[in-house]
This record gives sequence, structure tokens and C-alpha cells, in this order.
Amino acid sequence: MSPYKSMFLHCKLLRRSFCTTASSSSCVKPWLLIGLGNPGEKYQGTRHNVGFDMMDAFAQAQGIPMPSIHFKALFGEGMVGDTPVLLAKPQTYMNLSGESTGPLAAYYKLPLNRIIVMYDDMDLPCGVLRIQPKGGHQRHNGLKNVIYHFRGNREFGRLRIGIGRPPGQMDPKAFQLQKFNKTARERIDVALQEGVDILKTLLAKGLTECVRSTNTNQKYKHLRLQNLPVCLQG
Repeated sequence: MSPYKSMFLHCKLLRRSFCTTASSSSCVKPWLLIGLGNPGEKYQGTRHNVGFDMMDAFAQAQGIPMPSIHFKALFGEGMVGDTPVLLAKPQTYMNLSGESTGPLAAYYKLPLNRIIVMYDDMDLPCGVLRIQPKGGHQRHNGLKNVIYHFRGNREFGRLRIGIGRPPGQMDPKAFQLQKFNKTARERIDVALQEGVDILKTLLAKGLTECVRSTNTNQKYKHLRLQNLPVCLQG
């Protein structure tokens, strides 16, 4: 059997295990994990793309390929333990991310409490993470568009990835589109590995327990890092 046919059959079996209707009471609903960013080499390694970086780190750690385009997103599906997961990286460019995430959630008939959106956050020090069950868009245009395509509903989870604030009078948009310097990149790489563990906790124990344990640990990291220099470009 060819690798492509094997992958196709594997995906069909996974879809059969997904609870996508109200009558499906004996199977586990999948989680939809979405990393926000901009497509293309130009944006690789920039602050605004750490949502993509987090998704890549998790997919690689779990051995889940993302080979296809599905509803305008690079897409993969697999199992983490006994929990089915759907992974997506919208290719619409950041500010139109909802054009992908809204149809994905609708297609799989997922309640918003089974969705986690991962994105860069200037309100957190570089390398600090927060996971929340709901919230606003915090002036983040990608997240704002996701909320719009969820018909204004904000009751979905989010994994916030701190990138720090721009120095002085620097334009926040220019700051987001810069790459990290060596020290900042190291902080982010550590955060990505922490994020993989956070997502594994989410899938194993649920969002409530994940929020409790994660945010307690990350609070102390926040206190350590908040007074260190901002993640400037090298």
C-alpha cells in the first residue's frame, strides 16, 4: 500500500471516531488547535508567527504531519493518547485568520470550548505563556477576525505567547514583523517546549485543570522576566 493511500485510510478512520453530531455519545470530541501567523518565508521566525511556531513544535513532538490544505489552512489530524486532535495553520494571512477557523469549526461541528487558538501577545514578557478559556481580542487583528467569524462569540480557549512590548516609540506592527535576536529566540524556544507540555496537559486533563496548573507556574516566570530587557532584534 502506498504511503498516500495509507494516510488517506488513516484519516478516514480518525474521522469516524470524531463526535460531530449530537447523537454521538460514545466517542470523544476532537480538539481543534489553531496556530496564527503569516505564510511565506518572509515571515518565518518573526514575532507575529510564534503561533505557527507553537503549532509546528506540537505537531513535530506528536508525530502528526500537516500535509494538506483544508479550509485555507495547512491541516493535520491525529491522536494524542486517546484524544483526537485537529491541527490548523491558516494560510489567509494573519488579519483574515477567521476565514479559515470559522469554516473549520463549523465543518467538524465543534463547540467553541473544544478550540484553542495560539498567538503572539505583546502584553506578556517574551517567553511567558498564558492559557485562558475565553477573552477578548486584545487589539490583536488575527484574533479579532477569528472572533468575527465565530459570530462574535469569545468563548473559545487561547494560548497566549508573550513577545514583549516594542521599545520607546517603535511602531508595534514593525515590532511584530521583526525577527528575534539570539537571546530572545532562546526564550521563545524554551516557551515552545513548555507549550507542547501545556497542550498535552490540556488534552489529557481538560481545560480547567490545564489553566490552573499552567498559569500558576507561568506566573513566577512572568515575575522573573518582566523587568528584563525587551526582546529586541539582533
